[in-house]
Amino acid sequence: MPIDPAIVKAFTPTGVLRASINLGNPILAKRSAGTGEPEGVSIDLARAFAAQLGVPLELVVFDTAGKSVEAVTAEQADIGFFAVDPLRGQGIRFTAPYVLIEGAYLVREGSPIASNDEVDRAGVRVMVGKGSAYDLYLTRELKAAGIERAPTSPAVVDSFLSENADVAAGVKQQLESDAARLGGLRLLPGRFMEIRQAMGVPISRGEPAAAALSAFVESMKSSGFVSAALQRHGIKGAIVALAA
Repeated sequence: MPIDPAIVKAFTPTGVLRASINLGNPILAKRSAGTGEPEGVSIDLARAFAAQLGVPLELVVFDTAGKSVEAVTAEQADIGFFAVDPLRGQGIRFTAPYVLIEGAYLVREGSPIASNDEVDRAGVRVMVGKGSAYDLYLTRELKAAGIERAPTSPAVVDSFLSENADVAAGVKQQLESDAARLGGLRLLPGRFMEIRQAMGVPISRGEPAAAALSAFVESMKSSGFVSAALQRHGIKGAIVALAA
């Protein structure tokens, strides 16, 4: 079905679709080991949406979720890929999620902390990635524990060790990878949050644009595109979100 030219214009005021890409979440985007170029589920979705609109694609790449959110909020990018959070919703209209991932805690092998509900205690220092979805969530939810912030999500575990924090919080797959890389670390059982990854567009682009992006995401889920992209990029532990 042809796309309404007004919708295309709403998404491409500069003539190209600028997609904000966060490399801080390797579940969705990372640099190719071979070429150094961004690759991942979010890049695949950005290309598919640009193709649907019939416009060129420009990737606007950042190393943290916070910078990626700022780019879309400030309309320096036209779409983005984010974990849904109320604070981010002040400037961005989100679709329903397309992928669900887990936020987990990591501690040293010898830590007395054995479960998630033991983290929020006085004197416990929790390391998070600055501006990440779990930073925003834990800032609201933790009442007694203190929060410290690493510059990026991939740097959380290294910062946790160098700053001698008690707990590292992050995307489960990233923590598992770091635990295997460094040794002497363990993940606490379960998850402290479900991270709902969605696409977003600046609120100023209007309801028709938001509705078009939401319809695109639903079609990518129902067609098997998202599932195939997860498999193609070797992503384990993330699941396709149910239809909205």
